[in-house]
Amino acid sequence: METDISRPIIGITCYVEEAVRGVWASMPHALLPYDYVTKVERAGGIAVLIPPRVDADAEMARAVIARLDGLMLAGGVDVEPHRYAAQPHPSVQEARPDRDAFELALAEVTRELDTPVLGVCRGMQVMAVAAGGTLEQHLPDLVGHDEHSPAPGVYGTHSVLTVEGTMVSALLGQQVVIPSYHHQSVSSHPDYVPAAWAPDGTLEAMERPASRFRLAVQWHPEAGQDDRLFVAFVQACTRAPA
Repeated sequence: METDISRPIIGITCYVEEAVRGVWASMPHALLPYDYVTKVERAGGIAVLIPPRVDADAEMARAVIARLDGLMLAGGVDVEPHRYAAQPHPSVQEARPDRDAFELALAEVTRELDTPVLGVCRGMQVMAVAAGGTLEQHLPDLVGHDEHSPAPGVYGTHSVLTVEGTMVSALLGQQVVIPSYHHQSVSSHPDYVPAAWAPDGTLEAMERPASRFRLAVQWHPEAGQDDRLFVAFVQACTRAPA
């Protein structure tokens, strides 16, 4: 039987949100859709939440990463446009400086240390911005439809085509149907290669071949039934026996 010491510890970024719990009045909570946790656990990892901090810097990020075997940058609201030297589109959501500060620092430090990282939706955008990339702020303006985010709180469903020779393609095959919920996308991604595309030309995945596992998807694999990305990620986070 596998012992807990062999299970990698995976940090997952999250929100701080006002929420009501039972008889308690609304108060701040560290929150994350539980699907992220269950996917990590089913793949053999142990999940821990990383609450955001507006005062985060590289030193704090290194202190966190030193205690983890891997990092998942979870989905969420838009990255503040000034982080990639852009003016905000009217559709841009209210900024979360605490998430931006900590997640960008975590992205930079994990790249330096070659810590395994899986980025999901916003997480992919954070990884691109941390590397000096830019974002398309309102995807419907570019592609002319709302397929990627059809209605508030409703996942879209569409296929993506993977890029031959990438890790994403090796894991998922040539084509896969995915759950989607995003109105932004990655425009430029220094240091990463494209790994999957939507039929409308939206970049759906990217990866860094120089890293042992540094991969991001624009869709929400935690909301689907396909565990292959999580299994590969947790395996990459598993430390070799001493």
